[in-house]
Amino acid sequence: MRVTNHIIRKTIISQLDGSVELDDSYIVPVYNRVPSNATYPFIRVYSVSTNDVDRNQTSYNNEVITRIEVVTRFESDSGGELQCNEIVDSVTALLFSKDDVYFNPLPSPYTDDYKVYTATLEGITYLQDDLSDHTYFRAIIEMSNRIEEL
Repeated sequence: MRVTNHIIRKTIISQLDGSVELDDSYIVPVYNRVPSNATYPFIRVYSVSTNDVDRNQTSYNNEVITRIEVVTRFESDSGGELQCNEIVDSVTALLFSKDDVYFNPLPSPYTDDYKVYTATLEGITYLQDDLSDHTYFRAIIEMSNRIEEL
């Protein structure tokens, strides 16, 4: 069995990078590790777990849980949750489609070695952090993918 969380994470980042626009002018940056000079809002993608599932005699399958975190920041009395909601709407529209193609074909060099056969939105959690200098609105999108090693 091979661990495949990095494949899913890389695929999510490549699908979102440059594709989430706010107010027709700001492209929301996408990170795996947020740099110290990051601007707000931003999207962070990170792996949570990888589990062996649906194993059979001919293939190995993983369930990969990934979180996509949207973070917005405002001065104490300005801004609100709407900006965070708009970004989440864009992210979910890009990652979850009704045509069942999921992330296939996967980007090179994984095209011939793996196939994603499910993409499930496990839930979205909204959080608000009121700190002394800023108010942060966050949304954590939890995604489950099943990926087969061919």
